[in-house]
Amino acid sequence: MLAPDSLSIRESMRLFVVYNKLINFERVGSFCVKQKFLGLTLAAVLITGCASVDPYTGEQKTSNTAKGAGIGAVSGAILGAIINHDDRGKGALIGAAGGAAVGGGVGYYMDRQEAVLRQRLEGTGVRVQRVGDEIKLIMPGNITFDTGRSELQTRFYSTLDSVALVISEYDKTRVDVAGHTDSTGGAALNQSLSEQRAASVANYLSSQGVASGRLYTTGYGPRYPIADNATASGRALNRRVEVNLRMM
Repeated sequence: MLAPDSLSIRESMRLFVVYNKLINFERVGSFCVKQKFLGLTLAAVLITGCASVDPYTGEQKTSNTAKGAGIGAVSGAILGAIINHDDRGKGALIGAAGGAAVGGGVGYYMDRQEAVLRQRLEGTGVRVQRVGDEIKLIMPGNITFDTGRSELQTRFYSTLDSVALVISEYDKTRVDVAGHTDSTGGAALNQSLSEQRAASVANYLSSQGVASGRLYTTGYGPRYPIADNATASGRALNRRVEVNLRMM
């Protein structure tokens, strides 16, 4: 028996509660229609709860394809019921099918892209982090730039080449490049440096074939640390560029 993902179940159950309130408000009297919806919602919850083994960590986790399909099915059922006043059961079933296809499609697309990125970037020092249907590539400053500089280190070119190949292939994602610094030095200098470093990474990706219309850059300076700036190791982690990938 595969373990359920508790967060996904909570998300689906919240939608289930919303649906029940909608049904009670509209006073749909048919017990059979309610039973259809209940079965559909519970099925979506079970789909959402199915877990698989992550080949990179060995841990059980719910695939984002299943999460998207489950939540999409419930959302589609609710919308279908609202739209089709004459036959809410039929509307919900149609909506659920469409919602599952859309939600599952996004999750599957990002699952595939994540798997290829993890394979290509293994051992490079770049961390691949998955947050819902977004993928974050965290590039530490010590492997990308010299201290106080915004020019890419030449040894990092091959890593960015791999990133560019993957995101060029998966061309339905938006690419947000964000620069971050530690808290040492002046605020204006750090802000400018973070912007320049984000631009350097984006420009390199563009030079390697990533469409410029997909690339967006932002510099945050020291505003979003991920570690303690009071220690040298923490400051090293905070000096980074993050590439965030999400569906356009």
